[in-house]
Amino acid sequence: MAARRQRLRHGLLGRRRRVGATVTTWNPWSLRELITDLAAGRTTPAEALERSRSRIADTDPVLRAWVEHLPEPALAEGPLRGVPLAVKDIIDLAGAPTRCGSALRADAPAATADAAIVRAWRAAGATPIGKTVTTEFAFFSPGPTRNPAAPEHTPGGSSSGSAAAVASGQVPLALGSQTAGSVTRPAAFCGIASLVLGHGRFPTDGVVGLAPSLDSHGVFTASADDLALAWSALTGTPEPPPNRAPRLLRWNASALGVDDAMSAALEKTCANLTDRGAVVTAFPEDQLIAELTEAHPVVMAYEAARERAEELAAADRLSDHLATLLRTGAAITDAEHDEARRVVVEADRRLARLTESCDAVIGPAAQGPAPRGLDATGNPVMSRAWQALGLPTAVVTGLRDERGLPLGIQLIGHHDGETALLATARGVEGA
Repeated sequence: MAARRQRLRHGLLGRRRRVGATVTTWNPWSLRELITDLAAGRTTPAEALERSRSRIADTDPVLRAWVEHLPEPALAEGPLRGVPLAVKDIIDLAGAPTRCGSALRADAPAATADAAIVRAWRAAGATPIGKTVTTEFAFFSPGPTRNPAAPEHTPGGSSSGSAAAVASGQVPLALGSQTAGSVTRPAAFCGIASLVLGHGRFPTDGVVGLAPSLDSHGVFTASADDLALAWSALTGTPEPPPNRAPRLLRWNASALGVDDAMSAALEKTCANLTDRGAVVTAFPEDQLIAELTEAHPVVMAYEAARERAEELAAADRLSDHLATLLRTGAAITDAEHDEARRVVVEADRRLARLTESCDAVIGPAAQGPAPRGLDATGNPVMSRAWQALGLPTAVVTGLRDERGLPLGIQLIGHHDGETALLATARGVEGA
């Protein structure tokens, strides 16, 4: 047994690759490989938990992805066979406080019950082992987490700790949430895969939200293949096979400040897909996305000011970022909010017509690679339109810029279309 633990410890350290002055790549932990090993008896859930703890001990003094560890997590049973799961610290986890990255909740008591989404993942066989760093109330003010791919660059936010925990191989599965770009952007910056569930697909009971019509659950894994496995376990449905010749609408997002490296990554991906039989055509309605991108912050601020009214009353104890959001939202009138929502509803109808004969929209997941510095989390502009619509989105990874920084590609699916979207994501990942 001691020899096996030594092999596990050696394996989890992964390989490190220096690129330029700042980039370090740790191997993420493959969910599929772990499930295969568990099913074959080559490892046990207890050993997987030990591996996770050892990896956290080795890497988290630098990465600082975690805020709370459960001392004795109960190993779950189900399709995921007890795999370790990280939970973003706006989501209730029984036995751990929900501090939301805020001094206002520094003395929060331990939650007495799991959030509904945690219960769902437990039922699927995942074992929650602790809480990961979030930006303050899932907005812009960053926590201490570093990017495993480039420790001097932001990991993105607000689900920074969960993304870093997966990208560094600390866990094979982690929960996040998205109101603007809080899952998509960290996945792109850290070089891993993610799925943002369509709005309303699972209850948000037990989650400290920001804007009820925008808040969505998210999940991080090492790859789109792992996402498909996780989704199958969560929903009890068969895994979607790879769609290797999808029909895609290419959204260049050129008006939103995409840098040259990201544009080249999208170009390369689409060329590879076309060579493999995909049908890729230009997205025809950039103005539609522009309208949604303008409407989203109005809806978000208006709802945040009302959802977080208690925090607004203590705005002098908040970061400037969050205090400004809440004060701005409080000044938005009902009529202005209603108009922004009207824009979203109309755009949803128009987009449904545009995309009815395609499998997904493909575009940049972020403006470019993770910006240098830890005092900001990057711009969520690439996600605002799609989040306003409540559509499921997935990030596939694999490409990097000349410095070795990850460049994520985003896929946007149809309402209630997570399964089909993950089939497309698996096909795109292969390209």
